[in-house]
This record gives sequence, structure tokens and C-alpha cells, in this order.
Amino acid sequence: MKLNKETLLQLFKMKLRFAMTGAVATAVDYFLYLGLVHADWQPVYANMVSYSCGAVLNFLMQKRFVFQLQGSGARAFALSLLVSGGGLILSTSIVYGLSQIPFLNENQYLLKLIATGLVFLYNFYLKRYV
Repeated sequence: MKLNKETLLQLFKMKLRFAMTGAVATAVDYFLYLGLVHADWQPVYANMVSYSCGAVLNFLMQKRFVFQLQGSGARAFALSLLVSGGGLILSTSIVYGLSQIPFLNENQYLLKLIATGLVFLYNFYLKRYV
């Protein structure tokens, strides 16, 4: 595949849209989590809801603005949910573990930021293949 100026520009635009949809979904996850914790939800339950909302939103936005589906939309969604399910388990486990540290339990914004950063690596490497 020859990379000309137009191809590189299209690739750049796609990566920019990918980054923007990921940023929006991450912001929804982060701020929904903080809102739920502020409303006296337990961090683990707040994370389960906020992460799930962010994952579904991310799939829908990427389907609409970033990627062209090559096959079944249902199959792509199922594969994305499978990877996101692993991310949900990992994220919730990290939130639970970090909540045991008094300083982080009192600073939920920092706790969620750490969990989000760690799960980003998981999502980045696995979702590339999905």
C-alpha cells in the first residue's frame, strides 16, 4: 500500500476521531463515577455503572465516527463487549483494591484516575485486535 499525502491525511483524521471518541467516553465514565460516589454509591458499584456506560458510548461513537464495519454490527458489538467485560472486571478489581487504601478512598478522583490509566493499557492492546 503506497502512502501518499491524501492517505496519510485520512489516517490522521481517523486517529484524531478515535482519540476524541475515547476522550469523550472516558470523561463520561470518570464524571459519572464521581457523581455516583458523591451520591453515596459504593465505589465498586459506581465503577460498574460508569465503566459500562462509557464502554457502550465508546462503541457507538467509534462505529459512527471512526470505523467502517466489515461484518456484522452485532458480532462487532459482541466482541467489543467481551473485551469491555474484561476491562470492567479489571477496572472494578482495581477500584476495589485501591479503595482499601485510606488516602485513595478519601480521594476518589485520584483513585479513578489511576484505575482508568491502568485499564487504558489493557483496552489499547486488546481492542486493536477486535
